[in-house]
Amino acid sequence: MKSIQNRLILLLLVFIIIPYFLSVWLIYQQTKENVERHELQNSQEQVEQVSTELEQYFEEIVNLSYILYRNPDLFSVFEQGFEGDVYRNQLEINKGMRSFYLMRNEIRQLRFFINEGKSSFTVYNAMLSTRKINPNLLQQAPIQKLMGSKANYRIEPPHQIENYNQTSIMPPSDKTMVVTIHHKVTNVLTQEFIGIITFDIDLDKIANLSRKIVRNNKEVVLLTDSDGYVIYASEETLIGKIMPEDVRSKISSSTAGVVKSPEGEIVMSRTLQGPIKNWHFVQITPSEFLFEDVRQTAYRNIMVGVIVGGLGLIMIAIISYKFTRPIKLLSQKVQRIEGGNMHVRFDDQREDEIGSLERHIQEMMNRINRHIDREYKLEIENRKNQHRALKSQINPHFLFNALQSIAAVALMSGSPKVYQLITSLSKMMRYSIRVDQKATVRSEVEYVQAYLKLQQERFQTDFSYSIDIPEDILDNPVPSMILQPLVENFFKHCYDEGVEHAYLRVYGEIQGVYLHLVVENHGSSLTPEALKALEDKIYTPVHEGNPSFEHIGLKNIHDRLVLHFDQTAGMILDSMQGQGFSVRLVIPLYQKEM
Repeated sequence: MKSIQNRLILLLLVFIIIPYFLSVWLIYQQTKENVERHELQNSQEQVEQVSTELEQYFEEIVNLSYILYRNPDLFSVFEQGFEGDVYRNQLEINKGMRSFYLMRNEIRQLRFFINEGKSSFTVYNAMLSTRKINPNLLQQAPIQKLMGSKANYRIEPPHQIENYNQTSIMPPSDKTMVVTIHHKVTNVLTQEFIGIITFDIDLDKIANLSRKIVRNNKEVVLLTDSDGYVIYASEETLIGKIMPEDVRSKISSSTAGVVKSPEGEIVMSRTLQGPIKNWHFVQITPSEFLFEDVRQTAYRNIMVGVIVGGLGLIMIAIISYKFTRPIKLLSQKVQRIEGGNMHVRFDDQREDEIGSLERHIQEMMNRINRHIDREYKLEIENRKNQHRALKSQINPHFLFNALQSIAAVALMSGSPKVYQLITSLSKMMRYSIRVDQKATVRSEVEYVQAYLKLQQERFQTDFSYSIDIPEDILDNPVPSMILQPLVENFFKHCYDEGVEHAYLRVYGEIQGVYLHLVVENHGSSLTPEALKALEDKIYTPVHEGNPSFEHIGLKNIHDRLVLHFDQTAGMILDSMQGQGFSVRLVIPLYQKEM
């Protein structure tokens, strides 16, 4: 059987949990794309910024040589050679080279080569070397490349610093990697070659600029020249070497700016301009690092989703439990009723629909129980009455005919009084042995009148009575034998107990939808305590009280009225403030006798 709880859980899953996770997944996808796009754009902007700074830096370094053209004395030494005025020229060389050297902290060695006389001077650690004649300098490969190009400068790949003039001012232990810049000095007017200025600069400034965008040791930055040599790399083993083929392929495939390699790396490359034209600045970042924020966002979304999903499942369980538990309990109560337990307790304190349903079922079960109880008691009473009737019907026609015969003999013997008494007795016998037990107010009154005639003969003139029943209520149906026992109690509690000259009154009236039949005497009465004890005895249900034959007649009448009609029917007792005793029978008119 498909339970309401399972259906409710399924509905909540379909309409809440699944849409929520779907929305989280869509938001995650959109967020992931946006964050990836932002990270790539941010990285590209950083690469652009560092590339621009590198271009500006190398332009400053390359342009240092042009300061020579603003120093006419030093420039004249390059034009005329060192031999003309050795003393003055030496001073100009010393002053000029120290000024050049101290312009930038990254300059490790400076060399002036004067073509006229092939003189070479160097400065290392702010110390000037002696003049050295170097006629083979122009035969060196880098210098020949410079001389063979239209450019005024040439930048060599990183290499270990060299002692240009083989002087003692440079210790052999200095193994610094430097980038060498050769600048060709010419006469501006004649374009005549007059010398070369060479700078050795360390890589610290280049490293600082390049590493600005390196966030951890998993990222790689490369600065390569147009010939494929690595000027700088975050992996120091690559510096000064030809770029590896796998790196070259990544760079060549990233001409569009950004490309993802088969290894999952994001390669961003920019071709530089200015004095380092056709150089490349490259950043290689593992995608898992570049998109770490994306993953963290995803993890957060997943964790939030899991937490919300867990809370949603808890909420679903609580809601389904709260909604379905009362229904399950109600179903179990109904099953117990089906099993025969007719006294199941229902919760009538709830204020919701379940509480209303339980109250209605409780009321229905109360009515059913009352009906069953009434029918059961009626059945018992009917069986008892039938049993009593069978016992009392020992040839009833024989007894009735015998009484009639006796009455006829009394009449023929001149005893009409005896005849009347026997006739009254036979009427009472015939009424009391009726099996169907159907009666009206009229038949009850006639039965009482017959009984009173017998009692009047017994007590002669010591008592008086009155019967005042309106004609319009005489035909109302009532249970049989409800008035005579009350009249009989009058004689039992008055004359039998010594109260003489008592007065008996029987009357009836209609109040609203109820018929009231009252039997009262103005004689014997009860104390308040005795009246209370009598009421407790009469109004206590049969199955709750202790069986007793005391006042059984009054209790029998009360129980029969309740069984025949409903709880509004019954008997009301009154001690008449100690002046007598009254029994009022209340019979509803809105329903027929059951």
